[in-house]
Amino acid sequence: MTLPSVDALKTQARRLRAALTAKGQVLSHSQALELLSAQYGYKDWNTACAAASATGPDLPFSVGDRVTGLYMQQAFTGGIRGLSRIGQSGHLRVTLQFDEPVDVVTFDSFSAHRSRVTCVVRQDGVAVQKTSDGEPHLKMKRIV
Repeated sequence: MTLPSVDALKTQARRLRAALTAKGQVLSHSQALELLSAQYGYKDWNTACAAASATGPDLPFSVGDRVTGLYMQQAFTGGIRGLSRIGQSGHLRVTLQFDEPVDVVTFDSFSAHRSRVTCVVRQDGVAVQKTSDGEPHLKMKRIV
């Protein structure tokens, strides 16, 4: 079952609520949203809404994708745990869970490991922000 857009889900919830009200079953809008979320296989409305927001033919990545690349110039593999669009810029906010922690410090005297990070990336998977030497914080691509 293909998950519709957030607006389409809200419209479905309004129709469900109206149909049940006509049969004497009183239901709040939030209860209707929760029922629809369960119907599409999500644990709650927030999860379904996040998934619906992060889908679409114009997004090169989706929640659950396996990715590989460089974070702070260190190689990684991992999975996308969160994804959302940022306004009209075409940028995406992506949360990655690394398979193995990544050491983000280049000095030999100490380390700082990251297991999960959130970055703003362009559609090509390259971070908008750069390090002091001009390299993007993150470069990622989907594992096919």
